[in-house]
Order: sequence, then structure tokens, then C-alpha cells
Amino acid sequence: MIQNLDHNPNPDPESSVSEHNPNPDPESSVPESKSQRRNVCKRRCLITIGIFIFLIMLLFIVLLILVLTVFKARQPRIKILSASIDGISPSVSFPVVKVELNISLDLQILVENRNYASFKHGTGQSILLYQGEQVGDVEIYPGKIPARGSTTIASRLTLQVDKVASQVLQLVRDFIRGELDVDTNTRIPGRVNFLGFIRRHAVAISECHITIGISKMKVRSLECKQKTEL
Repeated sequence: MIQNLDHNPNPDPESSVSEHNPNPDPESSVPESKSQRRNVCKRRCLITIGIFIFLIMLLFIVLLILVLTVFKARQPRIKILSASIDGISPSVSFPVVKVELNISLDLQILVENRNYASFKHGTGQSILLYQGEQVGDVEIYPGKIPARGSTTIASRLTLQVDKVASQVLQLVRDFIRGELDVDTNTRIPGRVNFLGFIRRHAVAISECHITIGISKMKVRSLECKQKTEL
């Protein structure tokens, strides 16, 4: 009978254990676990940086929207609601030309704040002009208009006789035709205050041409233009 000499009925126990041991050497697993921890830390850092950049971009977009909408300085509107005359009819005496005037022009001025913040205006001024020359003026007291609010300001302009003396001939012509044309220029400077630290300066301006009926001392026509200087 032929026997198989390669078969070893009694194998070495140590070699058998090493072949069937599923657990590798602990020392060889240390570098692998450190590498995994480093990868996890890198991923966490990248995620944190990504979230931080996203929040910064989101905050920038929100601020940009606010600046272009809520925080955008809008022009305050100024409007002459009414104009009335107080005084007596002017007269001219001859042969020595003598002009007697006692005219006051009462204006009701509406200032509208269209901003989402208060508008604080300083001392304004209304000027009365005749033939391009200043013949009267009055100061407008400072004040504060709330956000999206408005206020009405009274302004009384008195025509100063001594300043009209250089325009006597033109006054005589106006008396003959029964109408007196004057102009007013109203300026109200101020600033819009957002959140207490964002400030935008603005000047509301109204220019009006007024025709006064001399016989009845009433305003016949009133034409105004508005503009704002930011």
C-alpha cells in the first residue's frame, strides 16, 4: 500500500493558530486609527469653515438688501399746501412816485418723510423774491419728523418796502395790469438717521411762482417745483 508522506497528522499548534487568528497585530492598527482620526478632523474643519463662510455671505446679502431697500435714503418731499395774502391793497401816489405796501404772504408748507427712519431738520428759510431780488425772508424753526410721517410748517413772508424801491417802475406796471408776480424759495436742511449711526444729509427745496390779484388781494395762481439735494 502506498502512503501519502506529505500528510502531517500532527500539525504544529503555533502555526495553526497563526493561520486561523482573525485579529491582526495591535501595533499595526495604530497608524491606521490615527489616519482615520485626522481625516475626521479635516472633514469637521472643512464643514465648520463652509458653514462660517455661508453665514458671512448670508449676512452680507441681508445687509445689501437692507441698504438697497429699508436703509436707502429717500428724498423728503416738500409741498406748498396753501398761500394766502394778509394786508391792504398797495397804492401809488403822484406826482412824486410813492409806493405804499403792506403785504404778508402766509404759506402752509407740508414736509413729508418717506424714509423708514426719522428725519431731523435744522433751521430752514423761506425767501420772497420780486423780479429776481430778495424782498423778504423768514426762518423756519427746526424739528423732527418721524419715520414715514409728515408735518405742516407755517411760514409768513412780509414784503419789505425798502427793498422794492429799486423796482418802482415795474411795480407801477403791475398795479396797472392788476397783478403782482412774486417767487418764493424754501429750503429745509436735515438728515435721516438709521439705527442711530447711519446718517444721510438731505435738503428739501421748494420753488414757487405766485400771482397775486391786487384788487382783491388774493392769490390767483400758485405753481411750485420740488427738488432734493442729498
